[in-house]
Amino acid sequence: MSHSLPPLALYIHVPWCVRKCPYCDFNSHGVGAGASLPEEAYLAALIADLDADLPLAAGRDLVSIFIGGGTPSLMSAGFYRRLLEAVSSRLPFADDIEITLEANPGTVERGRFAGYRAAGINRLSIGVQSFQDAQLSALGRIHSGEEARLAVAEAREAGFDNLNLDLMHGLPGQTPALALDDLDQALALAPEHMSWYQLTLEPNTEFHSRPPELPEEEALWDIQELGHERLEAAGFARYEISAYAQPGRPARHNLNYWRFGDYLGIGAGAHGKLSAHDDDGFHVERRWKTRQPEAYLRRHDDPRGFVAGREPISSEELPLEFAMNALRLVEGVPLSTWSAHTGRPVGRLQASLEAARKKGLLVEDGERLQASPQGLLFLNELLALIDA
Repeated sequence: MSHSLPPLALYIHVPWCVRKCPYCDFNSHGVGAGASLPEEAYLAALIADLDADLPLAAGRDLVSIFIGGGTPSLMSAGFYRRLLEAVSSRLPFADDIEITLEANPGTVERGRFAGYRAAGINRLSIGVQSFQDAQLSALGRIHSGEEARLAVAEAREAGFDNLNLDLMHGLPGQTPALALDDLDQALALAPEHMSWYQLTLEPNTEFHSRPPELPEEEALWDIQELGHERLEAAGFARYEISAYAQPGRPARHNLNYWRFGDYLGIGAGAHGKLSAHDDDGFHVERRWKTRQPEAYLRRHDDPRGFVAGREPISSEELPLEFAMNALRLVEGVPLSTWSAHTGRPVGRLQASLEAARKKGLLVEDGERLQASPQGLLFLNELLALIDA
């Protein structure tokens, strides 16, 4: 069976933040306000990390770059200008490449957004989470609702015409009315994209070991239903379980990820997924880099390099891996892509598809692998049928 390689993106991880939030399970490390970060050393390590990965990306354009954290807006505009210059000199950029930077309102000095825009970043993802100061305090955030609004205004002044706002619901002490007020305040700022998701208590977080009191299930359901209606009425289309966008503005990095595209990952703890052809066929591998920032920086001069581990996705695992991603997309994917990504004929999937359709978990469309609204709510049940 012939395979073409999927699109390629780049993820860059910046691991530092001012303070670790009690709900956060990302690779982030609090350094305190006003801390001096090792920008020069980290820039050199990122470039060396990318250089080591270049053979994996030979001949492929980058369709998107996403800079996440941690808190990437702790780094200077000059850091990103030099970093993006280094990346573009090594890998060709697609003509319409989308370059996203995550920013937290409490860590952006006035004028820094203009520097980011001048450096080549053309999309910002602002971690608002809530506009209610009581909720922000409960989440351990270091900004206020007013600072979040000011950050959006400054981003617009700097020339950003593609903004995502991250907003959480189901927060400690949050009523449906407060959750919808948060949503209304976000919509009043007219972002192009909204990531709107429910707080979950992840393992290895402070909230998991000391759970706060969260809204009851009935209140959570009301928030989800009413919020979805509010977003749609404002012109936002839901394209992934927790992502909404204005027409033509879904995040390209998100789409590439959920469509099972490839991505390089550089930086402390960054993960990547790469496809390749060789004489033995088509292979997919996940790779991850050294997690602790200090250890990552030491790897710059270490003959072992930056890779902490790698794991091939076996032919038995590929169907579920692909489905776990593709079925999060509201529109799903063409059923014809199943064989290209899993190496298995669609015919072997038909019994599972029929069982899922009978349960109302898949749409009645023989051309697409697409979850129904019910299937999006009960995705684990749907995936169990696909993996049967």
